[in-house]
Amino acid sequence: MINVAIDGPAGAGKSTVARAAAKELGYIYVDTGALYRAVGVYGLRHGIPTDNGEKISAILPEIKVELNFIDGVQHVFLNGDDVSEEIRLPEASMAASNVSAIPLVRAFLFDLQREIAAKNNCIMDGRDIGTVVLPDAKVKIFLTADDEERAMRRYKELKEKGSNVSFQEVLDDLRVRDYNDSHREIAPLKPAEDSVTVNTTGMNLEESVEKIVSIIKEKM
Repeated sequence: MINVAIDGPAGAGKSTVARAAAKELGYIYVDTGALYRAVGVYGLRHGIPTDNGEKISAILPEIKVELNFIDGVQHVFLNGDDVSEEIRLPEASMAASNVSAIPLVRAFLFDLQREIAAKNNCIMDGRDIGTVVLPDAKVKIFLTADDEERAMRRYKELKEKGSNVSFQEVLDDLRVRDYNDSHREIAPLKPAEDSVTVNTTGMNLEESVEKIVSIIKEKM
């Protein structure tokens, strides 16, 4: 199977770019961040502090997260409930950052990610795909952009969905996530040694996708 790993910080456009590139290449797209968001949402729904490793670890046996592809679009199911929209809320983003630092959560989702990659030609994005989840991926890309541009992209996305959030709030949350993700003890966010770094600052979606697809084809 051909596996492509795309890592990078919050708001870098990984999901949008990876989804479009996968469609163009005929691969499936796997958004691993959605898995962590689902675990975070379960904690939020049950009033459990998502930064409490002991309490979150204790509820993992109650959680079943599934990725189903409907008409080629990834849907995330939490205990049978489609949470594809709920996991994109700002509180779910911070919850995902919190639970992703918990070793048992990472172990809980690790096998699912590996299983999907073993059965499909796929583009998988996240924070530690090239370094931990798929260290043998044929292509590894580290996708990034300036923090203010990343925050503006996320801000526009949230406003389009009707969220009443300010740009400063989005920027502050993003900077906190950047720090948390890159400083956690378990699988911190960093480029894989054999990855290609792509900075999409100033690029539109079409240009970003074209760049990623060209790298994948060149590597293959």
